Amino acid sequence: MIRLDRWLASLGEGSRREVREWIRGGQVCVDGRVIRDPALSFDPEGVRLSLRGRALDGRLTRHVLLHKPAGVLTAARDPKQPTVMDLLPPVYRSLECMPVGRLDRDTTGLLLLTTDGEMSHRLLSPGRHVDKVYRARVRGRLESADVQAFAAGMDLGVFTALPAVMTILRAEAEFSLAEVTLREGKYHQVRRMFAATGHEVTALHRRSFGPLLLPEELREGDWRELTRAEVCALRRAAGMETERQA
Repeated sequence: MIRLDRWLASLGEGSRREVREWIRGGQVCVDGRVIRDPALSFDPEGVRLSLRGRALDGRLTRHVLLHKPAGVLTAARDPKQPTVMDLLPPVYRSLECMPVGRLDRDTTGLLLLTTDGEMSHRLLSPGRHVDKVYRARVRGRLESADVQAFAAGMDLGVFTALPAVMTILRAEAEFSLAEVTLREGKYHQVRRMFAATGHEVTALHRRSFGPLLLPEELREGDWRELTRAEVCALRRAAGMETERQA
């Protein structure tokens, strides 16, 4: 349950003072009924909300799958560069639907954003080991020794990378393509691991995050909300479904 004035403000419709004035002025309806008391509380998932005759999507819980393009920061805001939040309608920023982890500025692919802070924390927890799968293009020819180096784990100086699965998809003298599965996601980890084996990453793309796969039809810069089945799968990956059922 949430107070009506706080609900409208959370949706980015105005300040708490503004929405209180609108409510008292009879401009807000809940389930078709004019409400004039800003302090009344409602279930945001179970009722219809409108402001000045305009129907609002009153959900406070949102989960988004975004196909992140290159050149965009994974951040809530930045004064000089575009961020992933600029690709979404303003209401998602108002609801604090934030990225789960980060992709480098020039890395493309699947990025999850959610308003569920507990689920985000659990999915990123080092002990949870949620798989992330990347496609990488690197300079030079990848060899079986590189595969073994990834599988053994690496001391990268600033951190020790856990063993990872690296599969060579194409190997030529000038460049190679590979798929990498990580059980963690530390800063520049894929790039650092390839650099440690003598290969510079020239392009990096995340294909999956836990149970989520990047849909082929979702173009760079496009997004959609998760389906109910996808949310349930994420909750299981985060260990949350088991707790709820216990």
